[in-house]
Amino acid sequence: MGTASSLVSPGEVIEDGYGGEGGEACEIPVEVKPKARLLRSSFRRGPRVIGASFKSTGSVDLEYAAEYERLRKEYEIFRVSKNNEISSMQKKEAKLDEENKRLRAELQALQKTYQKILREKESALEAKYQAMERAATFEHDRDKVKRQFKIFRETKEKEIQDLLRAKRDLEAKMQQLQSQGIQVYGLNDSDSDDNQTTVTAAGTQCEYWTGGVLGSEPSMGSMMQLQQTFRGPEFAHSLIDVEGPFANVSRDDWDAAVATLLQVSPHVPQALWSNTVRCYLIFTQETKAELDIFNKKYSPVLRKMCEGLGHFYLNVYFSEESAASYTVERKQEIERSSVCVLLLKSTVTSSVVEDCEEAFVKNPDAHPLVLYLRTEEDHNLAGPTRQLLERINAADKAAKVKVVDHSGSADDGAGLIFAHLDKIIKQELLGLEGADVDSKDSGIEEGREEDSGDVLWDLHDEQEQIESYQQACSSTASQLGFQKYIDRLNDMIAAPPPTPPLLVSGGPGSGKSLLLSKWIELQQKQSPNTLFLYHFVGCPLSASSEPVLIIKRLTVKLLQHFWSISGLSMEPSKILEEFPRWLERLSSHYIVRSTFPKITLLTLTVVVSVSVETCPQAWRLWPTLHLDPLSPREVRSVVSAEFQSMDLKLTKDQEKKLERHCRSASTCNPLYVTLLARMITRLASARMITRLQCLQCQDTMSLYRLALKIILNSLNTDKEQRIMREILCLVCASHNGVSESEVLDLFPELELPVLSSMLYCLNRLCIVTLRCGLIRFQHLQACEAVRLQFLGGGSSFTAYREKLIYYFSQQLSQDRVTWRVADELPWLLQQQEDKIKLQRSLLNLFVSQNLYKRGHFSELLIYWQYVGKDKSSMATEYFDSLKHYEKSCESEDSMTKLADLYETLGRFLKDLGLPSQAVAPLQRSLEIRETALDPDHPSVARSLHQLAGVYVQWKKYGNAEQLYKQALEISENAYGAEHASVARELESLAMLYQKQNKYEQAEKLRKRSVKIRQKTARQKGHMYGFTLLRRRALQLEELTLGKDSADCAKTLNELGVLYYLQNNLDAAKVFLTRSLEMRQRVLGPDHPDCAQSLNNLAALHTERREYETAEDMYERALDIRKKALSPDHPSLAYTLKHLAMLYKRRGKLDKAMPLYELSLEIREKSFGPKHPSVATALVNLAVIYCQLKKHSDALPLYERALKVYEDSLGRSHPRVGETLKNLAVLSYEEGDFEKAAELYKRAMEIKEAEPSLVCGNAPSRHSSSGDTVSLRGPAPLPHAPR
Repeated sequence: MGTASSLVSPGEVIEDGYGGEGGEACEIPVEVKPKARLLRSSFRRGPRVIGASFKSTGSVDLEYAAEYERLRKEYEIFRVSKNNEISSMQKKEAKLDEENKRLRAELQALQKTYQKILREKESALEAKYQAMERAATFEHDRDKVKRQFKIFRETKEKEIQDLLRAKRDLEAKMQQLQSQGIQVYGLNDSDSDDNQTTVTAAGTQCEYWTGGVLGSEPSMGSMMQLQQTFRGPEFAHSLIDVEGPFANVSRDDWDAAVATLLQVSPHVPQALWSNTVRCYLIFTQETKAELDIFNKKYSPVLRKMCEGLGHFYLNVYFSEESAASYTVERKQEIERSSVCVLLLKSTVTSSVVEDCEEAFVKNPDAHPLVLYLRTEEDHNLAGPTRQLLERINAADKAAKVKVVDHSGSADDGAGLIFAHLDKIIKQELLGLEGADVDSKDSGIEEGREEDSGDVLWDLHDEQEQIESYQQACSSTASQLGFQKYIDRLNDMIAAPPPTPPLLVSGGPGSGKSLLLSKWIELQQKQSPNTLFLYHFVGCPLSASSEPVLIIKRLTVKLLQHFWSISGLSMEPSKILEEFPRWLERLSSHYIVRSTFPKITLLTLTVVVSVSVETCPQAWRLWPTLHLDPLSPREVRSVVSAEFQSMDLKLTKDQEKKLERHCRSASTCNPLYVTLLARMITRLASARMITRLQCLQCQDTMSLYRLALKIILNSLNTDKEQRIMREILCLVCASHNGVSESEVLDLFPELELPVLSSMLYCLNRLCIVTLRCGLIRFQHLQACEAVRLQFLGGGSSFTAYREKLIYYFSQQLSQDRVTWRVADELPWLLQQQEDKIKLQRSLLNLFVSQNLYKRGHFSELLIYWQYVGKDKSSMATEYFDSLKHYEKSCESEDSMTKLADLYETLGRFLKDLGLPSQAVAPLQRSLEIRETALDPDHPSVARSLHQLAGVYVQWKKYGNAEQLYKQALEISENAYGAEHASVARELESLAMLYQKQNKYEQAEKLRKRSVKIRQKTARQKGHMYGFTLLRRRALQLEELTLGKDSADCAKTLNELGVLYYLQNNLDAAKVFLTRSLEMRQRVLGPDHPDCAQSLNNLAALHTERREYETAEDMYERALDIRKKALSPDHPSLAYTLKHLAMLYKRRGKLDKAMPLYELSLEIREKSFGPKHPSVATALVNLAVIYCQLKKHSDALPLYERALKVYEDSLGRSHPRVGETLKNLAVLSYEEGDFEKAAELYKRAMEIKEAEPSLVCGNAPSRHSSSGDTVSLRGPAPLPHAPR
């Protein structure tokens, strides 16, 4: 310790002694405090420490002070520096804010410029599309005029040549006959009825000259220029597309010829009245046995067939005892009938003669006619019977009556009647088409579903609307004073656009629907190029009043005609909210569409009929046309018209009384006045007090209830009264009404004449009508009157609904799932609040499929929501039901139905916005179709199309593009390059490219699609119409060219193909056999056309499961084509493919193997060695090798196919996984377990990575690449050695 003298003085210099040597001296400023303060401060620190001195304590305090001062100065320096940094950062922040504002302003300006450029680009692109469409329309019209002129010129030249040649032939024959001394009479001098002249000479054979030869219609050959080629109408299903539906006729010439022939050939008649095949049977007591056998044994067969196709079937006949009491009903039923059958033996009655006069003599062309004549050796025809047959024969100038002359038993006679009716119903009434054309060398379009594409359409709803419109137009509305409303409506429609929707308002029964129907009818006559869409709303609980179905029907029909209109969302929860705004947008929309050559600018106008009381608030601002009550003059004209129709006349007092009565608003209603007039005419012979009761009814409802009482009192027995009450109650309790056949099933004691009389009376008094084959109420007031009169205001609905539930459940238990069962049963169970039975009915897969395919998927969703299932739970329930159903599927037909069910479920889930769950059923449908049918079958293209749609929703555009391209390739190979299915795939690809901003590619595809749509839209008629055309062409060819010619044989082959497509295999076999025989005679047995006929016959025998005959014909066709065609010809590949499939089906693998090898060679030459089709052929051959236990030969084929698949489709494609799985099985069978495990693991990784390959937890036993990729092939069919 030092002393006090050791303190440093101010200004003293201290040297650093730590350095050892001379350090650097520095001066440290130190401020010394007074000693007294130092002493005080040192004493304050605490108790004095023993041994411490004063000098040491002061020294420590000074050291603390210096340290404090040093820290303070460092703090000041730190604070100043940080303040400087803060100020500099604030300056930088202000500068950055200014820079940010400048950049934001620039960005906004750039965004506005970008939006402006984008709008200009879109408008320029739209203008480009419109210009291209107008140019395409111009080119199409120019080409059409050229073709028409060419066909007209060639037709007339050919007709002149034919006439000159026929004239020369006739002159030569006349000179020859005159040289033999034979006198020839002119056609006008002939006494025969058929205008034939018989020319005979001694020693010469009779010849018949018909006047129709020279005056006949032009033949098919005279209307088009045919290319002289040896090929027939074979259509390319394999590698190379053939232009036109037939190989030797271009598609443009075919379209023009069809349009011309339709003008000279009979059109297809609308033979079905109200969706019902009505067979009117006229019989006598002598032929009652045939009638009873036919009703008991064969009528159920016809009914099942018609109901399976969506139609009703009804036998209508009146017994001889009661026929006289139903004169009006008999005449009405004959007018409605689809086909009339007359059963005769020897005698006739007056009622039979009256019916025959009406059906066979007065209007023989109205419907098909069948005459069954039972003849016996010891029985002669009576005089009246003979006279009746003579009148029928004289009226049958077109030889349309089909005569069945039978002398056997009554059972056999009933069978003959059934055979003729079955043929008439299938071919003439329904125009059935075949659905499987893959095994035919033909290019005819397949089925109806392909034409509709993705549109889900209900033909029954559409037919109901058509019949409602026709009934409204046929009513006597001219007396209602509608002309003034029509003029006002025209003025409102003619207002300059844009215009909001127009309202036609009025009370119930004021004639709103009649007015609009008459207005549409007049407008269609004045403006035939204008499109009119309409919808009639029925009872509140019927399907026609369902808002979602109404909107969906109208939008779908509109979008079918105009592509530029945006559609509505099909989500049921959104569609009702969007519809009013959509109507407003639609009413002010201009449409440019190049499909209509005469109209380029169209204006859409929306007219809505509403009731004053129920008009929505959002619609009340729209322009409105209100219907006023009838004036006294209009009331008088309505009543007079009704009386004149019944040959009655009102007196002056009666007219004044009616005028005084019909003065209030409720009694001036058109429906009230019409019903009142009809009731008075019905009661014209009744007592005056009864007629006065009509005048006491002051509104329509009370008048309807009185009408029900009057009809009940007019019935003969209490049983008939009870049945009529129950029928009306069943109609009221049902969803859409009941059919006549259903009424006869529900009431077995009811006879059809009585039912016909009831319906006639009820229809006459505006209570019920028939629409789409169903008994429905004509007006809402009629339904309400029945509910109040017979159902106690609705409290008795339960018993009648239970009766209908029992009836439709019985049909469901018998596997009769018709559209009626699907429409009624779930709805009735929902009304009865029976959730368990409702869920059970929905899990019947065919019920749900029927509802969805007819566009009623919103009803399906409502039913499931009522049961308490959300969308995911519903999907799980369907999956479980499908898996359970799949266990029972073994045959090819059942597997095809299973594929349809899976596709329906996938589309349903996709529409509901569940793409992740929709992929699995769609992929399963694809796998089944590729296995059960063929990888190149059109149904496979449909599955690919639906699966691609799901990927588009997922925005997986690469996968969707690949699937669309595969579907396009299959459709082109199956149908040709100008089919509607090809146009659908092109449109889908164009939309996909547009989503990816690939506008140039989308434009090319859309342009091609428009051309295809324009060509297909020009084609008229359906398959039955084409059959009539070809039949007419055959007649003309035989008359002009002779029966043994190459062209006639070609026509016979085409006609056989058309009959095959209609599933008329017997007729198809006849024509195909005649074609083969004629070609062998004319062209020789080794001509390629003979191979074509053999190929078609082989396909027909395969359809009949006559495999031995089919195999023989395929082999003969293959031998001919090998000799005549090039080794890589598509027709040769086609025959090879189907013969190999037949060999494989029959278990003849040794014979199938060389055909698969040759098919592989052809594919390599046609597509190149790296095409996926070549890989498929490699796998086909490898499967055969594996089934023959030639594993060493199969291994390199699998490896090569795997390499091609990976290079062309990608390493994660499903077909790569399937090939890996097959390779794993092959390695396992050879004992290489490690390699098998590795390959199988990779295959499973691909399957798990691709969600579309997963379908539940059960592994698929079908391959994704068809029957060619599965190592477990189908079991061989038993066959006899040849």
